[in-house]
Amino acid sequence: MSAFVRVCGLGELEEDTPKRVELDGTPVSVVRTEGEVFAINDICSHANVSLSEGEVEDCQIECWLHGSAFDLRTGKPSGLPATRPVPVYPVKIEGDDVLVSLSQES
Repeated sequence: MSAFVRVCGLGELEEDTPKRVELDGTPVSVVRTEGEVFAINDICSHANVSLSEGEVEDCQIECWLHGSAFDLRTGKPSGLPATRPVPVYPVKIEGDDVLVSLSQES
């Protein structure tokens, strides 16, 4: 299991605005929404583009290119054209620090 690494401060995350970070060369989108913080792989499984450039709504992040949306909790797509989920990662909040582990939850 990968260790948790600080990726940003909680105050750096705007509600429903993805923040792209790199963890050991892996692009991760960190999102604060609905009172929680989520970490999801930043690359769309359909078109290989950055999810952090998309919009967040109803605990989903939408790919800006073709409109596929992925559940921030599970990484599963909610509709076409994407059919494969993207990895999600465990998040811990310690004080004002947002910590992410590259160990996959699902």
